[in-house]
Amino acid sequence: MQVKELAVEGAFAFTPTVYPDDRGVFVSPFQEPAFVEATGHRHSVAQTNLNVSARDVIRGIHFTRTPPGQSKYVYCVRGRALDVVVDLRLGSPTFGRFDAVELDDRGFAAMYFPVGVGHTFLALEDRTTMSYVVTSFYNAANELSVNPLDPELGLPWPKDRRFRLSDRDTAAPTLAEARDLGLLPAYADCVPARPAAAR
Repeated sequence: MQVKELAVEGAFAFTPTVYPDDRGVFVSPFQEPAFVEATGHRHSVAQTNLNVSARDVIRGIHFTRTPPGQSKYVYCVRGRALDVVVDLRLGSPTFGRFDAVELDDRGFAAMYFPVGVGHTFLALEDRTTMSYVVTSFYNAANELSVNPLDPELGLPWPKDRRFRLSDRDTAAPTLAEARDLGLLPAYADCVPARPAAAR
């Protein structure tokens, strides 16, 4: 498993070894020893999610009210996506920064999103299927979003696409508006919300 620290504090990309043969491939997108070594804690699993997106769909920027907070481990099981982490944590040393990794069903790279950061992705192919391993159960009241087309963020979307967004994501506030509305998590609240260090 190759591990890369991303530009957002606490976020990582993980690239597993893929084992192909004449039948297909075998791969382990999540490996606890590599994860613990990189992050210093385990990733407790409360729920797994899957979504399927058409080409040019953008989902996000989604994050969870903190507390209670939620961290995510995300990888692509079919198709191809440009996956982006955005630091929304007020007071974070990397607040407002983002990083992007292309995820696909050939390399099976994954991204880890710590508590308090935002997650968004662009589906680059039809039927792009993303798998999420998350640390808390879904609660609609805790689900928040920032507009992925906010020019202040300047996310690295291709210029030649007509994006498709949900009504929720289209109407989401910009980063500045979310800050003014008091929606963004405080960095100090996010760090203690992470799972306890592995023993």
